[in-house]
Amino acid sequence: MTEKSEQAEKTEKVALTPTTHTTPPAKFSHGVRKGNILQVAGQVGFLPAEEGKPPTPAGPTLREQTLQTLANVKAILEEGGASWDDVMMIRVYLTDVDHFAEMNEIYNTYFEEQALTAPPAARTTVYVGLPAGLLIEIDALAVLG
Repeated sequence: MTEKSEQAEKTEKVALTPTTHTTPPAKFSHGVRKGNILQVAGQVGFLPAEEGKPPTPAGPTLREQTLQTLANVKAILEEGGASWDDVMMIRVYLTDVDHFAEMNEIYNTYFEEQALTAPPAARTTVYVGLPAGLLIEIDALAVLG
């Protein structure tokens, strides 16, 4: 392989779809990696994909959906060769302002259990509308190496 083709391979944009995820419902990727940048698209609390079945929410509670959403983000990070330690920015989208304190508690406990070796990512939380029954969406930006 020539130096030029090696460089092109390192900067090629690659779509990331873990086996736990269904094909996206529109023309987007669950995650993309180009060079050392990995962007995870907004993920919701759907359970891992089952052949021939539509996506199903993890449950009706904020706890169930938050933990599954974080697991879905993590699956994409790992598919792209990253971990939570590589994440620079996390964006949390909540449907209800009254869920902020509970989400923070769940989020803090989750990341304490991840045993991060690097400082935690920056984070922004905003309030949005999501399809019926969904309470939370999370995306992440990671930089590797």
